[in-house]
Amino acid sequence: MNEYDSDRMADVLAAAEGAARTDRPDDADVILFNTCSVREKAQERVFHDLGRVRALKAARPDLVIGVGGCVASQEGAEIVRRAPYVDIVFGPQTLHRLPALMRARLETGVPQVDISFPEIEKFDHLPPPHVEGASAFVSIMEGCSKYCSFCVVPYTRGEEVSRPFDDVLTEIADLADQGVREVTLLGQNVNAYRGPLTAATRDRASQNMQVARRVGHEVADLAMLLEYAAEIPGIERLRYTTSHPKEMTPRLIDAYASNDKLVSHLHLPVQSGSDRVLAAMKRGYTMLEYKSIVRRLRAARPALSLTSDFIVGFPGETDADFDATLRLVEAVAFDGAFSFAYSARPGTPAAELRDQVPPEKQQQRLSKLQALLDSQYRDYSAAMVGSRQRVLVTGPAVKNPRELAARTDNNRVVNFAGDAASIDTYVEVDITAALPHSLRGELTPAHA
Repeated sequence: MNEYDSDRMADVLAAAEGAARTDRPDDADVILFNTCSVREKAQERVFHDLGRVRALKAARPDLVIGVGGCVASQEGAEIVRRAPYVDIVFGPQTLHRLPALMRARLETGVPQVDISFPEIEKFDHLPPPHVEGASAFVSIMEGCSKYCSFCVVPYTRGEEVSRPFDDVLTEIADLADQGVREVTLLGQNVNAYRGPLTAATRDRASQNMQVARRVGHEVADLAMLLEYAAEIPGIERLRYTTSHPKEMTPRLIDAYASNDKLVSHLHLPVQSGSDRVLAAMKRGYTMLEYKSIVRRLRAARPALSLTSDFIVGFPGETDADFDATLRLVEAVAFDGAFSFAYSARPGTPAAELRDQVPPEKQQQRLSKLQALLDSQYRDYSAAMVGSRQRVLVTGPAVKNPRELAARTDNNRVVNFAGDAASIDTYVEVDITAALPHSLRGELTPAHA
């Protein structure tokens, strides 16, 4: 989501000011920090980064320095108070107002702060997306209304708001016209998408009684969006992230059986294997319910690769609770995960909980969990050796630019020898080796 927002900031400034990106801060006329407040001490890292450009502002007073994203929403005017050389502070929902904020700063001489939550306005004012390459992100909703006790997102990005169904499809079609073949749908709680339908779309849905019953004539869910997006000419693969178990509806699960453009990879955060901890986190499901979802998903798509998120050392987590998490990992056999030691986020209910787990115990548990997850990831990679994979070539390989890098349906990176003309196309490769963080492959004879 942050990567998407950063790209859209660049699009806004390019359209309004003719600005182009530069990798050299010394050459910049505008320096923007797009921030995230999910992890511990995010605010202090922002002020540390701001300190690195303070000298540039002193030497060039006309340089515009801005802070956006979730830390901006959380701190607001406090950023300007602590760093008076900052010109503008804006939230994730107001990045489209960047040109107006810059003009107001210039005209008034006063730093501008706008961290409001205007519903959907951002998408109505963003310029058409411009991408280079065959893959792209499309944001379909903003905010989150789940209010997990550890999470700051509802306070920094607001409540869930879904973009209109036709607007999303139009953006995907525009991207397909630019050569995009693979789209990732984005949202803080993406499978909670409920996009309003236009009158014309409702009429079309009403002609199909099955669809009409599904969407209730008023809104489209994520399964319907995926169904329609799959019909757009040129689109060959669809992904989405990040999902919530409570929103993994029967219709969305069925999509894994019926929609062959939906990839065989799903990121489904679970956070803990303990019902007691899940209740304290206010996640809204039990282990039995989560495992039931996984069982139905794998029945619909047996080859599904499942990844997740884990928080260890949540306040009050006991050894028994942590053991329950390990048992869940062993039972589900995840194909990778993001795992973190719990860190309190200011303003969240969990920050006030007693029985904080000591940092050294958090780290011990985290190391044990990550060792198990890494072992499962390696097993999945090893099982792919000898298989033939259809991959999207994304560019030169990171470690050896003379080779190519590509991404599999289940989100693995494959490096192989090939012609640069293959970049942004799909090719088939035979997997020859599994490395710690990637695969090796060889082009099949048909593509060699």
